[in-house]
Amino acid sequence: MKILFIEDDAIETMKLTRTLSKLEEKHTLIQANNGEEALKILNETNLPDIILLDLNMPRMNGIEFLQILKKDPLLKYLPTVILTTSENRTDLLECYKTGIAGYVIKPLKYEDYEDKLIKVISYWQVNELVKG
Repeated sequence: MKILFIEDDAIETMKLTRTLSKLEEKHTLIQANNGEEALKILNETNLPDIILLDLNMPRMNGIEFLQILKKDPLLKYLPTVILTTSENRTDLLECYKTGIAGYVIKPLKYEDYEDKLIKVISYWQVNELVKG
């Protein structure tokens, strides 16, 4: 699977890379530091199978990115899973209203993070994905 990871925190990127390295299947990880960078990547490369998106980022936050993504006739079908520390119900509702595929709260303990992310990746591996 080709995964676009939109996250500005290097430690979070290291955690995801480490988690992916433990899986049997090898995945391609493309990293963007913010929504603007992610939109540029989406317009210049082959589309990812899934997007993992943080909400709290500089320049363009996750919700702003989502609103642009879901208005694009080609990009709007990309499954987008929010991966955030925000337990704010307003954020949660706004994301689902905009059309996300899931909302995952990042746990503090690495073992819990790894467990959650392996489940998310495993689900999307068996799910039928829209191929660009």
